[in-house]
Amino acid sequence: MYIATDTLAAFVLAAELGSFSAAARQLGKRQSTISESIANLEIDLGLRLFERSGRQPQLTAAGQRLLPSARQTLAAQDALLLEAQLLADGGDTQLTLVLSDTFHSGDFEAMLAAFAARFPTLALECLVGEQEDVLALVRSGRAQLGLLSGQGAYAADIASCTLARPTQLARYVAASHPLARLAQVGDDDLRQYRELRLQPYHDQAAPDDGRICWSAPSYLLLLEMAQLGFGWAALPDWLVARYGAGLQPLPQPGWPRQLRIDAVWSRQRPLGGAAAWVLQRLRQD
Repeated sequence: MYIATDTLAAFVLAAELGSFSAAARQLGKRQSTISESIANLEIDLGLRLFERSGRQPQLTAAGQRLLPSARQTLAAQDALLLEAQLLADGGDTQLTLVLSDTFHSGDFEAMLAAFAARFPTLALECLVGEQEDVLALVRSGRAQLGLLSGQGAYAADIASCTLARPTQLARYVAASHPLARLAQVGDDDLRQYRELRLQPYHDQAAPDDGRICWSAPSYLLLLEMAQLGFGWAALPDWLVARYGAGLQPLPQPGWPRQLRIDAVWSRQRPLGGAAAWVLQRLRQD
């Protein structure tokens, strides 16, 4: 029995979002198409995957049992396609990447040098984004490949892999800030001063927790605000080391923190040869 990637993605995404219509919106298809794909999958498997008697579809016991295997199958297909695209390695005229400031610039610069030698005539466009902004650019097709701080999980329309080198974040303030004079910093101390918070364009605003807060969609903007003494911010250590003169880390339990860096791409738009090469190179570094 052959099960198409689109059918598996529809099943997984409908299970994750709890709605056929939400899965359709995410995949850019009609709800009727998603419903028909899942119904045909149930016929092929001889199992009912969703209970449809309520307002929203609910996974049956069989659906719950098969969901992890469906995710694993999608991941295996991603690996197969990536290898095939590396072997094909042709036809690309431009590559667009969207990068988080959590991705170490030293790794990026080394990749660029190798990329220029490997693809001397290929146009390259680099965008900057964080979290949901990266995912939105990849989903829309504006970027073929995105790099971002690792999320807990990704929707079924997004393929991902983790890069070899993680990043590290610490909380920073300007040396002239009152918090910089404390030998130990606690949450009560932080609440007395302005937080400089990352807020991507496509992410919902964080709930009001009573903190004084300024927000920006990039770590570099937050770094500049912190340098000017406007508050404290969680920032990538490499970014501060390169651009953050006058900033110092706050001595706080649990900080600094390590974050993994993930590469993401759309299962609706398989990677071309150049993007597959970049991904392989970043995974090896």
